[in-house]
Amino acid sequence: MQERTLILIKPDGVQRHKIGFIISRFEDKGLKLVAAKLMQIPEALARKHYAAHEGKPFFEGVVKYLASSPCLVMVWQAEGVIQMARKLMGATFGFDAEPGSIRGDFGCSRGYNLIHGSDSPESAEYEIGLYFKPEEIVDYSLADEGWLYGRND
Repeated sequence: MQERTLILIKPDGVQRHKIGFIISRFEDKGLKLVAAKLMQIPEALARKHYAAHEGKPFFEGVVKYLASSPCLVMVWQAEGVIQMARKLMGATFGFDAEPGSIRGDFGCSRGYNLIHGSDSPESAEYEIGLYFKPEEIVDYSLADEGWLYGRND
């Protein structure tokens, strides 16, 4: 069964011209892009996005960061997409992330981390609902799905 995940290319990823590189990692893996929009995230929406961290010492900083500049907000779909996306992104901050991951290849900050991805099906559903109406998500098939998602059983 295919699942969906929210992926944000955060302000530092947009400002550092990494949109194309990041999208290509997901496409090269075989994941399907089903929704996307470039947007300036209002502070109120950033607060909802990070609501699980409210009250923590870093909360105000991450809200300000997410609302500081445009982000590319996307929904990706595939069987196991959440786990695959988390591996593609790498550890939270670039100085800890393995080479070959997005954060490992493009990040070195101890505060900015280029990209966000949902960490569970529940958070994906909540986060996708913050940014997209159901009719904004496109349901379609890729021409090479049989080769991408096929099984030998």
